[in-house]
Amino acid sequence: MAEPTPAHASVPSKLPEVVRFNKVTKAFGAGANAKVAIQDVSFVVHDLPDAGELIAIVGPSGCGKSTLLRIIAGLRPHFPATSGETHVFGKPIEQPGSDRGMVDQKYSLMPHLTVAENIAFGLKLRGVGGKERRDRAHDWAQKVGLDGAEDKYPSELSGGMQQRVSIASTLILEPKILLMDEPFGALDPKIRMQMQELLVRLWREQQSTVFLVTHSMEEAIYLGDRVMRMAAKPGRLVEELQLPRPDEPPEVMRKRPWFNELTQELLQRLETDAPPAGELPGLEKWQRHA
Repeated sequence: MAEPTPAHASVPSKLPEVVRFNKVTKAFGAGANAKVAIQDVSFVVHDLPDAGELIAIVGPSGCGKSTLLRIIAGLRPHFPATSGETHVFGKPIEQPGSDRGMVDQKYSLMPHLTVAENIAFGLKLRGVGGKERRDRAHDWAQKVGLDGAEDKYPSELSGGMQQRVSIASTLILEPKILLMDEPFGALDPKIRMQMQELLVRLWREQQSTVFLVTHSMEEAIYLGDRVMRMAAKPGRLVEELQLPRPDEPPEVMRKRPWFNELTQELLQRLETDAPPAGELPGLEKWQRHA
């Protein structure tokens, strides 16, 4: 198989590395019954100064997207890798850490805690005092559009509101790496676009590195600085594609003809398991527009 197309060939090698995978393979089981989730996956994400990077990961079901995230997070049973090298900030991954935060589709909220208490729960575990926890939780409730809902319980919230709480409870801990596994997959299209716009705003504030697994090509193209396309059986990284940052709300950008051209091309590559094909058609029109 050809090597993945480098997304950041021009990135100076002297920049610190955030995540490095070197020929990483993960298999569940052993011998003839082993199921290979990912095979020989290699990539590097650098710490881009005053910017951060959002990496969108796309691919068919069973290609190991979630496995990749959970290896970075240090979460068993996906971690550790069967073979290969996995590093975060230049050190081998050994376990979960406060430098990494995880958000998935399940929200992971505690039903007996209020919105504010859910947002501040991680701070409580860190021993942060009550007043500081409440103040910071209130600030984050405002940031994610939940001002006035701090005393409600998860059962009183819509799916979109619950996901806002989940995002706030993760970002309040200021992780340097944010891992998001289909975070908006259960939301209706309108709420999903609102959440995409919110994520872009918060990400620009924190300038962290974000890995986002998604089945939506539109979401990957809108949000991703870099799109990593994977293929299945076994899960492998096919190519990495560099994209500009969005300068319009998602509901506006998705109406642009060149945006639809990008989306359809990426979808076709994914559906046909195409070999690396380089820059997406329509990208030049986007860059001219920007």
